Amino acid sequence: MSRVALKRLVGKVAVVTASTEGIGFAIAQRLAEEGAKVIISSRKPENVEAATRKLLSQGLEVKGLTCHVSKPEDRKKLFEAAQKLGGLDILVSNAAANPTVGGILDCSESSWDKIFDVNVKSSFLLAKEAYPLLKESRAGRIIFVSSIAGMNPSEYLGAYAVSKTALLGLTKAVSLQLARDNITVNSICPGLIRTKFSDAITSNEVFEEAALANIPLNRVGEPVEIGGAVAFLASEDGSYVTGENLVIAGGMPSRL
Repeated sequence: MSRVALKRLVGKVAVVTASTEGIGFAIAQRLAEEGAKVIISSRKPENVEAATRKLLSQGLEVKGLTCHVSKPEDRKKLFEAAQKLGGLDILVSNAAANPTVGGILDCSESSWDKIFDVNVKSSFLLAKEAYPLLKESRAGRIIFVSSIAGMNPSEYLGAYAVSKTALLGLTKAVSLQLARDNITVNSICPGLIRTKFSDAITSNEVFEEAALANIPLNRVGEPVEIGGAVAFLASEDGSYVTGENLVIAGGMPSRL
């Protein structure tokens, strides 16, 4: 898929969590292509090393760190690295967990706690801890990665879907508080995107055909299409957009 090479983020510093593959990697890559210095991260050191090596080979300015977003010391390392690069302008909270599949009332308490700890609590804490640096930026950006499931839940992604709905509310609430500091806060809500997460659907012809029946554009989205949307929100082109939940789902229904 072709992309227009814009340079809207020169001089900016970005932190993108869970960014060594899939949607997170595509976001980090696009931000770096547009001129940002990007800190990428993942729980697995080998994934960080591989992704960092790949982006550096493309001439992009990135730094890789191992980070489990539920650990305060790991989150702190992200922001310390940003300060060494000159501050923080963009935070993209992408890390998510989904240890269970099934109806919401079939979810165990331990799975529920893990889903909300990673998907919601960590996003809240990242925003809270990034705030002082973003305030210094004078044009800060926070972008939470939610999901179409947060607006149109799937029976088989019950607890995960509710956690993504919570991110929509978090976006609205945080945007109100930070608007006075010229910090915009938005979320993106991807639909069916070709990643490891969606592989159970996209690798099965029957499942994919059933999924496409609910997608007016009649195709699976690509990670680069998510990266482009995030780059818009992170740039001055998106400076008057805040408190919004941007659906990128090929026309799938997206009303609460």
